Order: sequence, then structure tokens, then C-alpha cells
Amino acid sequence: MATIPGVYQEAGKGSVKVTWTAITENDTGGVQQVHRYPDKTIQATGTFGGATVTLQGSNDGTNFTDMVDPQGNTIAFASAGIEQVLENPEYVRIAVSGGAATSINVSMLCRSSA
Repeated sequence: MATIPGVYQEAGKGSVKVTWTAITENDTGGVQQVHRYPDKTIQATGTFGGATVTLQGSNDGTNFTDMVDPQGNTIAFASAGIEQVLENPEYVRIAVSGGAATSINVSMLCRSSA
């Protein structure tokens, strides 16, 4: 189990992109502060091998819980996909559990409302 740092980059027009790459089973993504960007979309790709990637949020940076999409479903990928994020906590991270993932890549585009 490793903590995979997120790469934070400007994406233009009030947007940033956070990318976690080469994630394997039981890894956790490095915590990111993106609360200034309330509009978020997350995408996962790669070889999952039965692993599940979950988006988690926290307002204290310590206690993380699963986040949901606008329909109220937990944001969890067992295969490639893309989802809009409903909540806007101060901190976000990803967590991978189960399976034998060999390489998963996750990117989250975050846009300010202004």
C-alpha cells in the first residue's frame, strides 16, 4: 500500500486538473485541496483487475468518507468511467481496494463557478 501523490496543474479558464497515475491495489491518492473549485468531474482508466477506486472527501483532512454523484450514488469505479461530483469538501483523495489492479490512472477536472 502506497500513497500516490496527485499532480496538480492549471487547466485554463479557472480550472485545475489533479492526476493520480500508476495506482495499484490498496493504494491511496495524496490528499488535494480543491474546495475553491466546486464543479468537479472525475475519470478513471486502466487495468482494474477487480479493484475498486473510490473518491473520498473530508473537511478536517483526517476523517474521509465516500463521495457521491448528483444521483446520490457512491463514486466508485470497478472499470473505466467518468462521473460528476456532488459534494465540495475541503480535501479530496482516492482510495483503491480489493482486486489485483496493475495500473489505474485517475484524473479530476475542477472548475471554479466564476
